Amino acid sequence: MTKKTYLLLITIISALGGLLFGYDTGVINGAQFYLSKYFELSAVLKGWVVGSALLGCFIGALISGRLSIRIGRKKSLIISAILFSVSAFGSGLPSFFQETVTTLVIFRIIGGLGIGIASMNAPMYIAEIAPSSIRGKMVTYYQLAIVIGFFSVFLVTYFIGNNLTQTENIEFGWRHMFWSELIPSTLFLVLLFFVPRSPRWLCLKGKNEEALVVLNKLQDEESAQADYKAIHASLYNENKSDSKVNYFSKLILGIILIGTTISVLQQFTGINAVLYYGADIFEKALGFGQEDVLLQQILLAFINVVFTFVAMFTVDKLGRKPLIYIGCTGMIIGFLFLGVTLQQQNVGMLSLLGILIFIASFSLSMGPIVWVLLSEMFPNKIRSVSMSIAVAAQWAANYVVSQSFPMVVGSETNNNAFWNGSLPYFIFISFIAVIIIVTYKFVPETKGKSLEQLEGIWE
Repeated sequence: MTKKTYLLLITIISALGGLLFGYDTGVINGAQFYLSKYFELSAVLKGWVVGSALLGCFIGALISGRLSIRIGRKKSLIISAILFSVSAFGSGLPSFFQETVTTLVIFRIIGGLGIGIASMNAPMYIAEIAPSSIRGKMVTYYQLAIVIGFFSVFLVTYFIGNNLTQTENIEFGWRHMFWSELIPSTLFLVLLFFVPRSPRWLCLKGKNEEALVVLNKLQDEESAQADYKAIHASLYNENKSDSKVNYFSKLILGIILIGTTISVLQQFTGINAVLYYGADIFEKALGFGQEDVLLQQILLAFINVVFTFVAMFTVDKLGRKPLIYIGCTGMIIGFLFLGVTLQQQNVGMLSLLGILIFIASFSLSMGPIVWVLLSEMFPNKIRSVSMSIAVAAQWAANYVVSQSFPMVVGSETNNNAFWNGSLPYFIFISFIAVIIIVTYKFVPETKGKSLEQLEGIWE
């Protein structure tokens, strides 16, 4: 096996954490209609069951930094795979084991913990094993895996639901939807035992010889030696342990603030409002019938996958910042199409085109690029803790958007004679404009530089 093939294989295995991220997020959307009827959920309880995983995501991301430092990126991912499996199995337990909504919520929170841990460790691990020349492309595999997971679970839940009667779906079909996640989560768990530990974490723990062995497996001897010396110098010159770092110093606090801001702004683009409430947007805002919703959801997922590939093959050529500028411009245009047609009460194909342009633009920019930036912009000595803070803040922002979007949609202001249901999209446009400003003024271009070279940018 060539070193290039070996690198690709362990990148794909690590990226399965992203696939489970997308799968676990999407499976509740397919199952919630039937389990809501089974448990006879009120609107409040339904929102709690659907959104409870986000609480686990936030906690998982918050603890993942220290966990990653203590036991390493690889073992952290193994823990996340176990949590995914426990959640999938427990969420689908037969009624004689699971009689309460509380039990289901507990298992959903456990799955959220797995997502939170994986969403920090998987892209960071990939960034730490990948050569600088292709690091952007390798980390983008993580975002690609997320959208493939979301797309595949949509097809799986549709297949399960379509082959059972409504009564069967209410009784046990939704349980099978949860259990379907056991296939990718078990595969992820088994394969993780065959990937090496991060060479940068090994150096952080003083396991220098093992780190050099891993680097030699991933690249030619000259590059491996150069990377090893750079990693060792970085850690030796600036304290070997994250515990000795002053996170409240002006420089480090500033770096964390920039990373956290760009992470939060990814959610304030409105992407999850479109993904979580896509069916409602199509049916209510755009006036399409229920029979059209499935095809349009498939179309959204397909475009998400295709344009993530575009990002994958351009991120190391064009750079991170140009893709953000291009994507943000496209997202603004897409939401303008949707917002103006809603405002003018002229919804139709132009409105749908606006959503598709938005999805495509997000998928080639803020979707994958934020994960690339977060995995590479933080110096070695603060990467684990800083990234866990940024990712936890992203999950908190996800919760804010997912909870506030339906409230804004249903507000009197949004439904008055001026806005006509378009207000949320103009709010999202304003946040997308902020992304362009923040990126221009504060975000460094990281293309083609080693993780150790990037530390010099902040100084």
